[in-house]
Amino acid sequence: MRVLVVEDEPRLLNNLARALREEGYAVDTAADGADGLGKAEEYDYDAIVLDLLLPRLNGLDVLRRLRALKKTPVLILTAVDGTKDRVRGLDLGADDYLAKPFDLPELLSRLRALIRRAAGTARPVLEAQDVRIDTRSRLVTRAGRDVPLTAREYSILEYLVLHRGEVVTRSTLYMHLFDETSDTLSNLIDVHVFGIRKKLGPDIIATRRGHGYCIEP
Repeated sequence: MRVLVVEDEPRLLNNLARALREEGYAVDTAADGADGLGKAEEYDYDAIVLDLLLPRLNGLDVLRRLRALKKTPVLILTAVDGTKDRVRGLDLGADDYLAKPFDLPELLSRLRALIRRAAGTARPVLEAQDVRIDTRSRLVTRAGRDVPLTAREYSILEYLVLHRGEVVTRSTLYMHLFDETSDTLSNLIDVHVFGIRKKLGPDIIATRRGHGYCIEP
């Protein structure tokens, strides 16, 4: 999953980006509202973590302009913790609100929930055939047996299961699984899908020739 973090405090921005990458997210960053809005308009992120007190363009203006174009889940993250500010942010289209200082596990939990709900499911455990994915622990099992996946394999499988029944193109997978700093190879998605099939069985992911990949509903 690809996440955009818009935060003007350098240490917090770097720490959040590092923590999210350690959790398997592809992460883009922006240190001001104008840059954040530009990236949010250009890419289809799975979620955005948005500070309110930003230079060049404040977070509420970023949110207002973004909502005119996209439904990307937005988690407002700010030191401004008054009820009035929470209400304004939520009324402008924010999906959740977390005040600073915050606990990292709570932020990660809220992000997972936002991404799941945006894909149409609220349950933390995803299922496809006899495969179960626990998004909290990133544990994958098939027929009750633990199946260790690499971080990239897990991300591809999770995205396809969240969008099961849809044909997902390779370019869409690239867009959602690699951030702006990634140097990717043209066949990397195919390599990871091969790895998933080798571990979970060839029937779990179907190939739609000339289109992409699909997990049947």
